[in-house]
Amino acid sequence: MLRITELKLPLNHVDAALPTAIIARLGIKASDLIRFQIFRRGYDSRKKADIQLVYTLDLELVPAVESSVFKRFKRDPHILPTPDTGYKFVLPPPGGEGRGEGDLSSNSFDAASPRKHPLSNSLPQGERTKRPVVIGFGPCGIFAALILAQMGLRPIILERGKIVRERTKDTWGLWRRRELNPESNVQFGEGGAGTFSDGKLWSQVKDPKHYGRKVLDEFVKAGAPEEILFVSKPHIGTFRLVKMVEHMRETITQLGGEFRFQSRVVDVQIEKGQIRGLTYVDANDQRVDIDTNHIVLAIGHSARDTFKMLHERGVYIEAKPLSLGFRIEHPQSIVDRARFGPNAGNPILGAADYKLVHHASNQRSVYSFCMCPGGTVVAATSEPGRVVTNGMSQYSRNERNANAGIVCGVNPEDFPGYNKNDPKTFLAGIDFQRQWESRAYVLGGESYSAPGQLVGDFLNGVASKEFGDVMPSYKPGVHLTDLATSLPDYAIHAIREAIPEFDKQIKGFAMHDAMLTGVETRTSSPIRIKRRDDDLQSMNVRGLFPAGEGAGYAGGIMSAGIDGIRVAEAVAQSMLGRASSALSDQPLSKAA
Repeated sequence: MLRITELKLPLNHVDAALPTAIIARLGIKASDLIRFQIFRRGYDSRKKADIQLVYTLDLELVPAVESSVFKRFKRDPHILPTPDTGYKFVLPPPGGEGRGEGDLSSNSFDAASPRKHPLSNSLPQGERTKRPVVIGFGPCGIFAALILAQMGLRPIILERGKIVRERTKDTWGLWRRRELNPESNVQFGEGGAGTFSDGKLWSQVKDPKHYGRKVLDEFVKAGAPEEILFVSKPHIGTFRLVKMVEHMRETITQLGGEFRFQSRVVDVQIEKGQIRGLTYVDANDQRVDIDTNHIVLAIGHSARDTFKMLHERGVYIEAKPLSLGFRIEHPQSIVDRARFGPNAGNPILGAADYKLVHHASNQRSVYSFCMCPGGTVVAATSEPGRVVTNGMSQYSRNERNANAGIVCGVNPEDFPGYNKNDPKTFLAGIDFQRQWESRAYVLGGESYSAPGQLVGDFLNGVASKEFGDVMPSYKPGVHLTDLATSLPDYAIHAIREAIPEFDKQIKGFAMHDAMLTGVETRTSSPIRIKRRDDDLQSMNVRGLFPAGEGAGYAGGIMSAGIDGIRVAEAVAQSMLGRASSALSDQPLSKAA
């Protein structure tokens, strides 16, 4: 098969235009084209009056014709052999032959019967009774657990929060009744923070092994719409994610995985630099020990108590940059017109998004984060007496407002008390986040309402007294105030400078009645639990595999899922007692 990229057609073309364009592009006859499928469909909206759909297509041609096409277009970068994007499981060396990877989707492996998987039968004797443990069941933990289960390794999954249905009720408890459950909220519980989000499924990370395709394939099996396999910026939305998470949990259980919810890890046992077990507290406040030599640490970016515990146990942790700012809301119609012009509202294009960056005069960078078309701003705190915002959308993206984080970059040197030469200060970013979350709680009236201000008033430095045309979507409510003291002065200065600049790209961005709601502090983890390049284990603790957003190696559902797959493979390699030299450790930290 061959792949054509960058094939452009008008926005409203008829279905028959695709095979016609293929035939014309390759200079072949209609009878030479056996079949084709869309691998990716995006759009080019630089000319708003003439938006083009941009296709990547995989084709099957008559064999002799295909050979001829490759010869004629051998220098064309947009006509290439179709790559193999199927997932390859890590396999043990069977009798010294066939080392490396193999495709377990073939008849040699029954995915429903993990006992038949050859990997579990190849483990050293000491590893057969000590099951790997996955801590956290967000996107990273989901895919780490799924891959381990599909390889017959029967992982134990510990999640401090509740199952997703109960967690949803607790989350609504804060949004509707101002009642926070610190262990069951937007940050903690089955599905992780990604469950209450826009459900974006794209990323900018390098993915030479096509792990992202595995993520999408498994999501479709779990109930996601098949369009996520080919649209350029796929998303799912919260309601669908809830059902998908439940389905994936059931799949892992059928494959031998074991779930323990409301199980908060409070200690790890380390002996001579090697993980030997862990301790968690269950729903009845009972301490439970697990003997294990392999822990996947997929705890998310808000598990601050776990960060502290690991730091106290001597696990190598370093401070990393983060960002903080506000959520901004505009009418979605303004964004649609700015991005799509006369084609605004076209169902193929859907609700428009944006991505904006400004380098301010004070040397700070301001950028849009987690833009949610047709969505809502949500309360995302996990600690009493603090206010945190985030954005969320449903699959339809049909709410009136668009929202996005508008955040300013912060370096560890900005954290009070931080000293790059003193490891005791490497968690200073947590206190920094808490400082501004607590300030937002006070400015919001100490009731979990968020402090808010109209954009025009923010730019003019005056407190807002009444709402304008843009009504904030944040629940349980917004208290109008002056946001000037809600963030560090340098962040306020940089954001005030950035908003008028963003208006040059999205006309109406600086409209007076647009809403700012504070504060956005959980854009990423304040720490990195650094790991080795060759085997993805902690720098100084063997058997501990830092993974995903909480460890500083992902940013968004897609990159977190990819990292979970990579780490699961590293765990399997370690359990087999062989090196993982093929693994590359480039942080997957570019947010979707």
